Amino acid sequence: MHHTTAGLRRPTRLVASAAVASLVLGMSACGSSDDPTKSAEQQKLGEGESLTITTFGEFGYDALIEEWNAANPDIQVKQTKVSLWDDWKNELNTNLQAGSGLPDVVAVEGDFMPALVAAPDRWVDLSADEVEGRWLDFKEEAATTPDGALLGYATDAGPEAICYRADLFEKAGLPSDRAEVAKLMTTWEDYFALGEKFVKAVPGSAWYDASGSIAQAMLNQVEFPFEQADNTVDVENEELKALYDTVTSHVPTLSTKAPQWSDDWSAGFKKDGFATIPCPGWMRSNIRDNTGDPAPKGVVWDIADVFPGGGGNWGGSYLAIPKTSEHQAEAQEFITWITAPEQQLKIFASLGNFPSQVEALEDPELLKATDAYFNDAPAGEIFSNRAAAIEVQPYHGPLYSDILGKFQDAINRVDQGTDPEKSWKTFLSDVAALQ
Repeated sequence: MHHTTAGLRRPTRLVASAAVASLVLGMSACGSSDDPTKSAEQQKLGEGESLTITTFGEFGYDALIEEWNAANPDIQVKQTKVSLWDDWKNELNTNLQAGSGLPDVVAVEGDFMPALVAAPDRWVDLSADEVEGRWLDFKEEAATTPDGALLGYATDAGPEAICYRADLFEKAGLPSDRAEVAKLMTTWEDYFALGEKFVKAVPGSAWYDASGSIAQAMLNQVEFPFEQADNTVDVENEELKALYDTVTSHVPTLSTKAPQWSDDWSAGFKKDGFATIPCPGWMRSNIRDNTGDPAPKGVVWDIADVFPGGGGNWGGSYLAIPKTSEHQAEAQEFITWITAPEQQLKIFASLGNFPSQVEALEDPELLKATDAYFNDAPAGEIFSNRAAAIEVQPYHGPLYSDILGKFQDAINRVDQGTDPEKSWKTFLSDVAALQ
């Protein structure tokens, strides 16, 4: 929420209301002479023309596109990079509404994929024998319509571990060895209790990076956080309220109270601001970028092969092809290649984004990969183990991203001093206004 998909991954936050999103994704735009639900007339790429792709954050595609262009002189690819998903999402929605201006290939944050699946008429069905069974089941299912159309090729996945400041653990008198650390936080109760010990021992440092970060991590283990399987909105369920109460109860002692991705959040890395952070593979580049590379003297980041409560997945994006593309066959050929196991492994090695490909997960090079920045942690083995631990994938209905944004707003209000029950009531009214 990648995606981030690594360096600048942001959690999805839909600005448009459900009604507007439905209009944008499901209906022909007023004032457009073409019907974007019908495929554009297909053209061959002319001399000097390129396939276009727009990504956000950092997908790690620069070198791969150079490689593709060198090997495919007749199908050149030009990438446009947008810093933030929210910015690209807004532009994407605008272009969808206008029925024009879209690239041949669109990068989509994973939490936005339910909106495509709910209104698939503007997107090319990418199902093909060549890619059948290529992805982790939950990644492929999230991009598949009820009638079997595959609307996106998964670029990465986000199995979560815990990244931690080993030097701060030592300062607090806690074990800093990653195997010992893992034993201390197998449940959320243990994780929060350990945090209480830490903040007493190291005044001025928080236990985790942001209340919203912990809320997202815990949400990733809830099967139906906001909507039931029939897409009925249900935010007054006991599991969600218990999660909210747990996170907000720890705001006074364990949180930095900084909204995740804010300037204050980024600044926390540059001082001894906090000791732990929920850590999908792509989060490592955020940590490096914000802490400094090389790390300041004495700062030691490490990765524990554990996630409280079991497993969880955060993030992972997709590549989709809008029907307005005049080069759909070439675009599909390109995204088949760039999401293949070989390319996902190259991105993992250079950037840290964890593959979503079944074959890539079994690669010996991945399994023995280490991360020098994180105290030579066996990152490949750790994130493979974390992927295997995922038992629940939250149901993402069409309103998931909208409601997630309102939920994070509610958490952030408590960080800023609002009474938790008052903020919860505001959340309920905000969600009601979306329907």
